[in-house]
This record gives sequence, C-alpha cells and structure tokens, in this order.
Amino acid sequence: MGKLYLRTFGCQMNEYDSAKIADVLREAEGLEPAAQPEEADLIVFNTCSVREKAQEKVFADLGRVKHLKRGNPRLMIAVGGCVASQEGPGIVARAPYVDVVFGPQTLHRLPALLAKRRASGEPQVDVSFPEIEKFDHLPAAPKGEMPTRASAFVSIMEGCSKYCSFCVVPYTRGEEVSRPFDDIVAEIAGLAAQGAKEVTLLGQNVNAWRGTIDGAAADFAELLHFVSELPVERLRYTTSHPREFTQRLIDAHAQLDKLAPQVHLPVQSGSDRVLAAMKRGYTALEYRSIARRLKQARPGLSLTSDFIVGFPGETQKDFESTLRLAAELEFDGSFSFLYSRRPGTPAAELRDDTPAEEKSARLRRLQQQLDAQARKVSVSMVGTTQRVLVESFSRKDRSELAGRTANNRIVNFPGEAALVGSFADVRVTAALAHSLRGELVK
Repeated sequence: MGKLYLRTFGCQMNEYDSAKIADVLREAEGLEPAAQPEEADLIVFNTCSVREKAQEKVFADLGRVKHLKRGNPRLMIAVGGCVASQEGPGIVARAPYVDVVFGPQTLHRLPALLAKRRASGEPQVDVSFPEIEKFDHLPAAPKGEMPTRASAFVSIMEGCSKYCSFCVVPYTRGEEVSRPFDDIVAEIAGLAAQGAKEVTLLGQNVNAWRGTIDGAAADFAELLHFVSELPVERLRYTTSHPREFTQRLIDAHAQLDKLAPQVHLPVQSGSDRVLAAMKRGYTALEYRSIARRLKQARPGLSLTSDFIVGFPGETQKDFESTLRLAAELEFDGSFSFLYSRRPGTPAAELRDDTPAEEKSARLRRLQQQLDAQARKVSVSMVGTTQRVLVESFSRKDRSELAGRTANNRIVNFPGEAALVGSFADVRVTAALAHSLRGELVK
C-alpha cells in the first residue's frame, strides 16, 4: 500500500474535492492516508486562490517538501485546485520538481496523469474545464470513511457564471454546471447508508442548480423537496447567491422541516454604489426583501453573510450603509474580509485611494458589530433546549462531546461516547465567545 499526504486549503468545496481525490486515488492506486508528508509516496496540495498571495503560499509549501524526493525516488508531488487552475504550466516552470498539475474540474483524471508522468518522465498539466465529466467519473457513493459519522457534504454544482468584478472563481472553476439529479440522490443515499444524519449541499452558487427530475425541468427549490424525502434528518446548503434566491426557495424553508433554520447569503456590501461596482446584480433593498421574506417564512431563522470591506472606491458613507444593513437584518455571525485584489479580475484595475489603515479600522468596526449581534443570539439561547447533532469529542476536553445546533452553533457538553453520530436534546446553560455550553436533557 502506498501513502497519500493530502493538504487542503480554502472552502468547503475544496474539502469535498479532497475527499473525492482520496477516494479516486484509493480506488485506482490503493493509496492510504499519511499523517505527515515524510511518510508519503504522493503529496497533493489542493489549493485555493481566493485570498491575496495564495500563489506565494503554495510555492512556499512546495519548497518545504521538495527535499523529500531525494530520500524517496518514488515520491510524486501534485498541485490541484484553484491556484493550479490559475497558474497552470507556470507551476512546473517555477517548481520543476512538481509532477502533476490539475484543476478542480480534472481531479478525476489524477490517476491517469500520474501514470503518464511515470511513463513519459515529463510533468503533466491538465487544468481544462470538461464540465460534467468530473461528476460522471467520480464514485457516486463514498468509498472511504467519512470525516464524521454524523454529517457530510455533497457537491451539486460547480463553477460560477456571475462574474462579480472582484472574484476569481469563474476563471479557476469555470462557469456554472449542475450535477444530474440521479447522481445527487445516489451519493446522499450512500452517505445515509453509512450513517450520515445531516447533509450539506455545496456549490459556488448552490441555488443556481438546474436539472431534470422525472423528465421535467427543475430548480434548486424542487431539488430540496425531493432530497428531503431521503433518509437524512437535517439538510443544509451553502453558498447561495441573492440573484438566485427565488420565492420558491423561500417557501421551501416554510414547508420542509428537514431544512435547517439557517441560511448563509453573502451580501458583500450595503451600498448600492459598491454593489454595482462589484457587479453583484442586486440592490441593498432587494437583498433586504429576500431576508425579510425568509424570516417571515421561517421564524427564528439564523441569517449569516459575507462582507468585503475596502472595495476600491468605497467611501465612509458606503461603509456606514453596510453597518446599517448588518444591524437592521440582525445577522447572526458572518465572515468579513478586507478586499483582496485578484490578478485578472476587473476590480484589480480599479483605482483605490483609501489608506490601508482606514480599511482595517472599518473592518474592525464591522466585526465588532457582527460579533455583538452573534453574541446576543447566543445569550438568547441560554435556557432553551436544542436538537443537537453530536459530531465528535470536544476539542478542548476529550471527556466531553461537541455537537451542532440547527442554527449552526457548536455546543460542548458532558455525555457518553456512544452519542457521537446521533441527535440529542441539549439544554443550553451558557453562552461563550465562540460556542455554547450545555447539558443533556434526560
């Protein structure tokens, strides 16, 4: 048995892709996981290019493992993911000890690329966009063990066709391609058979999914109705886009008990002027309308979001609009970042006169507000009983368990190991900075 060291950077889509890479290599080459790169016969870096200096970080990581080839002549090094897609042959030109470069859409070709590398002695690069081929060639059901017995991810679409001016995803993952309905059902059924209680549907714009169900055209809301009939107890999805958030999808939150009362819906800015420069395709008023209708359809729903602070040309007035929107919609925890200029995107050419110190001050102010809002929700949960999916042991105390509430909060509580992988009723006893404390309801 050979050994695979696989390191993943970035989003949940990359985590999902890495699980599939491991499955493909286990099936084709018999590779089993290695805990350290020194133990491996194949090292794979699955990269992300969303943040600034992502390429430099990849080359730094490659530099830390290149010496391992001297001690293991069989060792091969592969780079996949979005940086691989963006840089392509440039990776081999700069790091000639890399054997294979593959993109997010060609991970299923990795065994063949490795075989060609061994046969020809030449590095192999394939960062094409073969659309649905990736889904056609991946195992429909998981072959290895899931990260936990309780929850799992299922990719239902790839890529993005929105072309927001700041975003590199359309150039690294291609345009939107939806996975066939039958394949989605087969994978979820396989995960349920292995004990998964919760499934999260993944996509760069997950609610842009379109397909055919029973011979008829179907959208994401229709998919949710069918998937909710499968033997899993809770459904989530991420990441959704406001332009695809239809009334049918809002209605699904009122109609489907299995759908978690939590939605992550990136807004990026509360300023119409900035949203237009970002090419987001909606106004702040339109976003507010979606949020309000969602909360009417599902009272108590937790809404989280993404924010970009310091986009080129953002004024203090624009930023104040973001603060007002965040307060008005009572976001329950969100991700917020300073704008990161990505080469090749339209926004990279925009003039940007705002000092870095001012941008950082704005980010701190927004994060403090968002943290306070999330804290308020956590405090309101003290004394309530929550249906918790027990995922693992607590990271800080192995004698305790850690679970996730329906609104996606971590709760640590005393309990027996046999509860891992199942649902439990937990009374929340305290709200901490980034988690909750609780006790089992007997």
